[in-house]
Amino acid sequence: MANRGTVKPSANFSASADAEVLHKAMKGLGTDEDAILQLVTARSNAQRQEIKASFKTLYGKDLIDDLKGELGGKFETLIVALMTPPITYDVTSLRNAIKGAGTDEKVLVEILASRTSQQVKQIVAAYKQEYDDDLEKDITGDTSGHFQRLLVILLQANRQTGIQAESIESDAQALFKAGEQKFGTDEQSFVTILGNRSAEHLRKVFDAYMKLSGYEIEESIKRETSGNLKDLLLAVVKCARSVPAYFAETLYYAMKGAGTDDNTLIRVMVTRSEVDLLDIRAQFRRLFACSLHSMIKGDAGGDYRKALLALCGGDDA
Repeated sequence: MANRGTVKPSANFSASADAEVLHKAMKGLGTDEDAILQLVTARSNAQRQEIKASFKTLYGKDLIDDLKGELGGKFETLIVALMTPPITYDVTSLRNAIKGAGTDEKVLVEILASRTSQQVKQIVAAYKQEYDDDLEKDITGDTSGHFQRLLVILLQANRQTGIQAESIESDAQALFKAGEQKFGTDEQSFVTILGNRSAEHLRKVFDAYMKLSGYEIEESIKRETSGNLKDLLLAVVKCARSVPAYFAETLYYAMKGAGTDDNTLIRVMVTRSEVDLLDIRAQFRRLFACSLHSMIKGDAGGDYRKALLALCGGDDA
């Protein structure tokens, strides 16, 4: 699973040599953006951390501060994101989503629906360490209702493992009774079942649900719920079916139509580049009439585009 990324560790790696290249690229008048993006996108995150340490040892300066001073706009945001350790990056994204003006529910949905239980536990611990705050408390202070309840369940990171054969049918029945069969919706059943069962168990439940109701579970959720709760339930269902397909869709809608949701585009490309971006690309090609590569090409410009395409790692034309 973990080697389905487009970004791999560089074989003949020297942190000090790389630190020197970056230092040169930023020294004097003008900045060699090309040298920076070529190097950063061709190293794993662990290697980037070593480069950062080496840079400080050699030059007595913080690499991130230097990059921020030299670069600008979306390109800077992307490069800084790539230089940030993955858990730290998730923690910062969540913090900004909660602590900014208003709440960016989209970020909460995307991260908490798609990360593994192990990652969620690390995120909760790192959040506490970084901000001396309780992530659950911060999220509950900013959300409400069943949306809040499902986020809290996901934060517990106690999903069952494996398939509970004896409860596939009863879970499907419970979801059917809670939605299609009922006047109004019993959201709590959706929240409890979708928040606690394993992905492989849920896939069996979705099949049983389809047989029972004649509908895909996604259709029922769209009909029976609305707003943030609907978005979160759909994200959980899609991630149970296929995390790469979920992210392919997320990327597509970040770029589709007028304007681009660059924050989402950067977040997904950065966080999946070493995990499953090859699978995301394949799903993207399967689901939409174009490749991820061609869509980025038509949507972004300049060094920002070059860096995104380097992360994309190839075209599935």
